[in-house]
Formats: sequence, C-alpha cells, structure tokens
Amino acid sequence: MMILLTGGAANGKSAFAESLCMQTDGPRFYLAAMRPYGAEGEAKIARHRRLRAGKGFTTIERYTDIASLRLPARGTVLLECIANLTANEMFDETGNMTDPGERVLAGVDALNAQCERLVVITNDVGSDGVGYPPETAAYIDAMGRINAALASRADTVYELVAGIPILLKGDSLL
Repeated sequence: MMILLTGGAANGKSAFAESLCMQTDGPRFYLAAMRPYGAEGEAKIARHRRLRAGKGFTTIERYTDIASLRLPARGTVLLECIANLTANEMFDETGNMTDPGERVLAGVDALNAQCERLVVITNDVGSDGVGYPPETAAYIDAMGRINAALASRADTVYELVAGIPILLKGDSLL
C-alpha cells in the first residue's frame, strides 16, 4: 500500500507520516533523501531524528538511485522526501541538469514492491505563480510531473494544511 502526503513546508507532513507508520507492526525504515548541507540542513536532520526517537525506525540514508536499494526486511517505509530526491537526481555535483522523473518514479516503484506500507512525503511547489530562473522552473516542472504520477500510483493521498490532513484520494487511515 502506498500513501502519498503532500503540502507546503512545515505543515505537519512528517509528524503525520510517522503516525501512519506507527499504525503498523513489523520493521520500520526511514529513508532519508536529504543531503546534509550546511548548518541549517544539519539542524533539520537533527530535528527529524529527535521526532523519530524511540519509534522503532531504522534510518537509511540514500540520496540517489533508490531503485537499486534493497531493504533488509519487508515492513513499513517512510520516504522523506521526494523534493530532496528529485533535486539530488536532477543536479549533479557540478550543476549539470538531467530530467529526474524516470529515476525517481522507478525508485518509488521498487520500494513499494519491497514493503507492506510505503509512506511518501512530497512538497507542493510551484503554486505561487512566481517566475523563476530556468533551472528552478525546470525543477518545479519535474516536481509537478513526479507528484502527479505518484498521486496516480498511490492508494491514498493526503494534503496537509496547517497540520490538518485532508483526504484527496482513497480510504481514510485516521
């Protein structure tokens, strides 16, 4: 079963995702896709580690190529997040840009085939209508295509607004 959670920044996606994972028995894996850049990135990672403490998650850090990842056991996976994974797959270390869509979607499909429950966090980007430089516009376009494809694949989709989960597709898990 795949569950997609979307919404703006700091709207409660992580906490809600963890609560969905806690509904299940068996192994729990947290797949972290955020590269630890700078003090702000390190602080965000530390905060998420504190939130997961004592909840039985095994953390797997994987920034690209999740299609080749093999989980040690079947269980529940929390993938956080598609926005980071997309950026990692889209831009290499020198700033060269490629279309990440197929790699990201293949990775999510591979994970979904290996677990009982896959909870995927993504971000709502591009809804502000502001013009951006070409690289940012390409990223927003890629995120839109990836998010639409993930929503079509997901069994259940929620949008988080001000910490409130709004069911968009599927059966409620609350």
